[in-house]
Amino acid sequence: MNQPNATANSLNLPEKVRNVSELNGAERAGVLMLALGNEYGQKIWRKLEDDEIKTISVAMSKLGNIETDTVELLVVDFVTQLSSSGAILGSFDSTERLLTEFLDPGRVVTIMEEIRGPAGRNMWEKLSNVQESVLANYLKNEYPQTVAVVLSKIRPEHAARVLQNLPDDFSLEVVERMLKMENVQKDILEKVEQTLRTEFMASLAQTQRRDAHESMAEIFNNFDRQTESRFMSALEENHEDAAEKIKALMFTFEDLGKLDAAGVQTLLRSIDKDKLAIALKGTTDVIRDFFLENMSARAGKMLQEDMEILGPVRLRDVDESQTQMVNIAKDLAAKGEIIISRGSGDEEMIV
Repeated sequence: MNQPNATANSLNLPEKVRNVSELNGAERAGVLMLALGNEYGQKIWRKLEDDEIKTISVAMSKLGNIETDTVELLVVDFVTQLSSSGAILGSFDSTERLLTEFLDPGRVVTIMEEIRGPAGRNMWEKLSNVQESVLANYLKNEYPQTVAVVLSKIRPEHAARVLQNLPDDFSLEVVERMLKMENVQKDILEKVEQTLRTEFMASLAQTQRRDAHESMAEIFNNFDRQTESRFMSALEENHEDAAEKIKALMFTFEDLGKLDAAGVQTLLRSIDKDKLAIALKGTTDVIRDFFLENMSARAGKMLQEDMEILGPVRLRDVDESQTQMVNIAKDLAAKGEIIISRGSGDEEMIV
């Protein structure tokens, strides 16, 4: 870091205090906590975890004599960094960098993986936001009684989907345990929570890390047609396997033709009719007929008239309208309002 030295120079402090940059995060924290003293520091100490207190305490015990100028420089540097931008930017990366200054790297990884995990104020809300197949895959190796406790604490609709993903005999035993289950003792519940936190949530971020091909498929979905074709052709020439994986994961405008009747009706209610007309101008007769067949005769006739009135349309406008429809479909699927099938596979899945 160069900023502490720059601060020292601007304050005209003695040369001997310009070694602040040699102090690590724990040592800097130790100096600041010593300077704050009991009156002002106790509120901070109370908010620290045991390992944080230990790390800072060890650093403090080895500091030796700290001159007044050095303390002043650290405090000024802290205030300068805090106020230099007029605001504080909170993000995963900035939080991780800050924790790394004070905590053991392994501890930081565990904390950040849990933070980056599913949303929720407590363990049970977090579990309710974990994909049912992932949660079921973990629970199938647990005791039925433990699974019964977990499913009794998460949202009923999510518990139902998890049960459907468990082996038949095992899921039936879990249901029986849930029917017979009385109030769970607090210590048992806490033990289950702790086990889930250390064995499941801590590794969830790693097990759910998206495959690079899936991320790239979403990028390709947002390319215009010419750019997509250019990149895909280059990939097919140099990395044929990667190209095939990306194409299999992409959700394209043509995949909207795999919607069921209820799904296409929901989509049609959610899109701008002008955008629909432009999007269908640049698609195949099969997809065009698919949408027309799912509209009333009057609405279908009006759409065809709108398409004729448009005349020739730019390919860029067609791509933009089709991409917008695809994104709307994805949003509806994420909310559980429609079910869409992605890529060339036959299995239906929620995106």
